[in-house]
Amino acid sequence: MNHNTILSIIMLSLLPGLSQGRELALRTVGIEAGGREMKMKVLQPKEADGPVPGILWIHGGGYITGGNYMVLVSCGKMLAERYGAVVVSPEYRLAGEAPYPAALEDCYAALVWMYEHADELGIDRTRIVVGGESAGGGLTAAVCLYARDKGEVHIALQLPLYPMLDCEDTASSADNPGLTWGTKRNHKGWRKYLGDLYGTAHVPAYASPARATDYSGLPPCYTYVLDGEPFYEETLAYVKHLQAAGVDARVDVYPGDTHAFDLLFPWQERSRQAKRRLCDEYERIMSIHKLP
Repeated sequence: MNHNTILSIIMLSLLPGLSQGRELALRTVGIEAGGREMKMKVLQPKEADGPVPGILWIHGGGYITGGNYMVLVSCGKMLAERYGAVVVSPEYRLAGEAPYPAALEDCYAALVWMYEHADELGIDRTRIVVGGESAGGGLTAAVCLYARDKGEVHIALQLPLYPMLDCEDTASSADNPGLTWGTKRNHKGWRKYLGDLYGTAHVPAYASPARATDYSGLPPCYTYVLDGEPFYEETLAYVKHLQAAGVDARVDVYPGDTHAFDLLFPWQERSRQAKRRLCDEYERIMSIHKLP
């Protein structure tokens, strides 16, 4: 039984009893992306009073596994239930099907679709959020860089949770055995995702956001990470770069080494605390940051 199967079983077993508030409707929408139809899960509050935030939530899995079903146990769903947001989660192409830039192109296509269909979705275009876990966090950062440079969609907030950002080893990702994600899987994920770019000096920031040199103009950011997991160092470095560029960015660090701890063990106090802090920062940032 492989890592993805185990993760799926654990996550799906947690589905009952996860409601955080508002009742949501779930549907599947197909859009054209990458020359084929891409499926997206759309979570909408059954009752909404006026336009609500729109959240693009990108699943994790090291760029090589996972699916948008994971949104059903994600912080994206929690935010939808608590704040009445609309959540869109794309079934982007995994690296085994198509390497970079396929996943980025698919996620950006989902963002544009959400923006262009904001009126029918009941979304406030000034309150668009992009978030995700792990590789989904890495794609969150990449989408924010890409959207900034394209200038088509304004993103109000980014939530790259324990993001997979750096294609090169860091002090925390090198020689990390990782129960749920470690060095070997990390190398495999990047090798598959980058293809011929892997191990070269030509990896663009859109592929590995740790390669970025300009962090100005990016959306406010909140994230959290464990101090013993592989992505600890790159998460802190990303936040420091944002802060140095004048971006409102914060990170909370919790003890432990289990990657995706909040998904796998939502009943633990550190997971509950992390989600409380995420809600605090979501409320703070969304209340003070508006379109110019």
